[in-house]
Amino acid sequence: MNRLEHIKISNFKTKSGKIKDISLSYQTFGPSLGEAPVVLVIHALTGNSTVIGPNGWWNDLIGEHKIIDTNSFTVLAFNIPGNGYDAIPSNLIENYKDFIARDIAEIFALGLDQLGITSLFATIGGSVGGGLAWELAALRPNLIEHLIPVATDWKSTDWLIANCHIQDAILNNSNKPLEDARMHAMTLYRTPESFTEKFKRSKKSDSLFNVESWLNHHGDKLNNRFILSAYKMMNQLLRTIDITEERGEFLEVAKQIKADIHIVTINSDLFFKPDENWSTFVNLKGVKDNVEIKEIKSIHGHDAFLIEFNQLARFLKPIFKTETAKLQQQKQYVA
Repeated sequence: MNRLEHIKISNFKTKSGKIKDISLSYQTFGPSLGEAPVVLVIHALTGNSTVIGPNGWWNDLIGEHKIIDTNSFTVLAFNIPGNGYDAIPSNLIENYKDFIARDIAEIFALGLDQLGITSLFATIGGSVGGGLAWELAALRPNLIEHLIPVATDWKSTDWLIANCHIQDAILNNSNKPLEDARMHAMTLYRTPESFTEKFKRSKKSDSLFNVESWLNHHGDKLNNRFILSAYKMMNQLLRTIDITEERGEFLEVAKQIKADIHIVTINSDLFFKPDENWSTFVNLKGVKDNVEIKEIKSIHGHDAFLIEFNQLARFLKPIFKTETAKLQQQKQYVA
């Protein structure tokens, strides 16, 4: 099944004390729920639940005979509420500052409850999706077997909050909010070296550099497929990631997470800095044995998690291929 399904969560109370009915939409890929281990995929800022297929954004990693093999795993992907992917205007969230990242993790947990899912083989997400994966793991410490946060962090740093603040100002004050916010964001998702390699100061016309044309294209493209309130909501979640809020110090919270934690960072990430992830790993390793870190080497910055598929696949292979082989042996034994 890969059509869009819906879960109704009535009278959800946010951390800010607001009450709202939530429509949580999702898709599944591979075996039906209950027939195979479940992998929860959490999308990034402008992503959605269509992780594979003609419009899938992670086809390189997920699918039949891919690293996350849909012959062996049920892939479940929720849409972050308010992202607009269900095309139902009443499900958009205009009062976006009523929500924080932990609210979304709680909504996902309630959705899992309604689906009858009591354990996840893995939860993987990139960027804000990875931050939500951290939040879910802290909320339900016994839920996940493998936690895989990619190009993200367990908290929003001051640097990240600052840039989200600029994004929020653009989204609320610009005459072309989506286009302008996206252009600003793209300069953070890549690096100066990535721009140099791609454009080499070349021009599209006498008055327009190719880098300017490229930024204009990304702004126009997002404006044509995304909704302003959705961008505001996703940006709000990005700036409010913090698994320690009202819980105590990081190590006290993180050591309660039973999952094997596989941190994937990017050496050139200007958004979620690798130094923060390495510090997390070193500190966490002192209180938790089942934690590791892998670093993608790339000049492309934050977006490398969507570009350097070979490296990411190599890091993920030991996690998923071992389980795939075990499942295949079990099928042969039953047959």
